[in-house]
Amino acid sequence: MTYQGQYGAREPARTELDAMPGAVLLEFGAPWCGHCRAAQPALQALLAARDGLTHLKIEDGRGRPLGRAFGVKLWPTLVLLRAGQEQARVVRPLSREDLAVLASALDAPA
Repeated sequence: MTYQGQYGAREPARTELDAMPGAVLLEFGAPWCGHCRAAQPALQALLAARDGLTHLKIEDGRGRPLGRAFGVKLWPTLVLLRAGQEQARVVRPLSREDLAVLASALDAPA
């Protein structure tokens, strides 16, 4: 899957996320968030070279239980899952270097 430009208002159920095959990158944020917008070029660059990665942009905020279940406090928060297990997390990235932990986790054997 390629880079997702829009935040989705629908939150997938945790069981749905756990059942997804391969690597799943959750991006919690909001379309009006300046930090979220600033992170997009680096995130696009990371995802451009990644086939087989599912990227889900999830609009977060009050009354949104999925973000709370993942302990999201700042936006954007990126959580990489494999088989429902958290592999890496990055909060408020601005550059490709900030996303290095995600790149390493994606390059690690599954």
